[in-house]
Amino acid sequence: MFLSSGGPDAIDTRFPVETPDGIELALHPAGPIPRALAWLIDLVIRIGIMFALGMVLSFLGATGVALLILAWFVVNWWYPVLFEVLSAGATPGKKVFGLRVIHEQGTPVGWGPSIVRNLLRQVDFLPVAYAAGLVSMLCNQRFQRLGDLAAGTLVIYTNIAEGRNSELPEGPIETPPLAFSPEEQQTLLSFAERSAKLNPERVGELADLLQPLTGETGADSAARVNAWARWIKGTRH
Repeated sequence: MFLSSGGPDAIDTRFPVETPDGIELALHPAGPIPRALAWLIDLVIRIGIMFALGMVLSFLGATGVALLILAWFVVNWWYPVLFEVLSAGATPGKKVFGLRVIHEQGTPVGWGPSIVRNLLRQVDFLPVAYAAGLVSMLCNQRFQRLGDLAAGTLVIYTNIAEGRNSELPEGPIETPPLAFSPEEQQTLLSFAERSAKLNPERVGELADLLQPLTGETGADSAARVNAWARWIKGTRH
């Protein structure tokens, strides 16, 4: 294959999924850093909740201690689940960074997957400081930790999810020199749709990957790739 939608030379980390109602979306998985920062915000909120409860329950003696332990279990385990299911997939920390949890198919996360991904958070934590989860995220293009892989969920950016109806830049149409696979066609369309938003140096760098096919370099190579993308889009209508 001449093209790939992933790997170090990808245009970005987005990937297309088709929802059950036939809408094709481009999702942008969130990496470890924004997710870690969101987790820290949620941790501070949970600690604040427990501190407030501790102040109130301290007047109840042993009964208060027992209730505080029960409250810690509820807050620790159900805080993320309730927000993910009842608040459009986002805890307060995730909302700060524009993140949300969804199913791999692009649909809202349900109770079962949310419970699974949060139960396995303890496994992701092993052996210390979420090391297992970090390794898992760095080993797959969708940045899924072990809990996400088991639950079939993703954490994505909500403010840059895109439909697949983007317009291609105006220009000539040219038949590609060979029959690209569906994945390769998708990559060409993605390049053409994003080329106007990327800086010219990056556009030329990406287009040069196809120099053996385009016979051009830089802007000329990018123009030929865009012409192929227009032909591909035309054949899909």
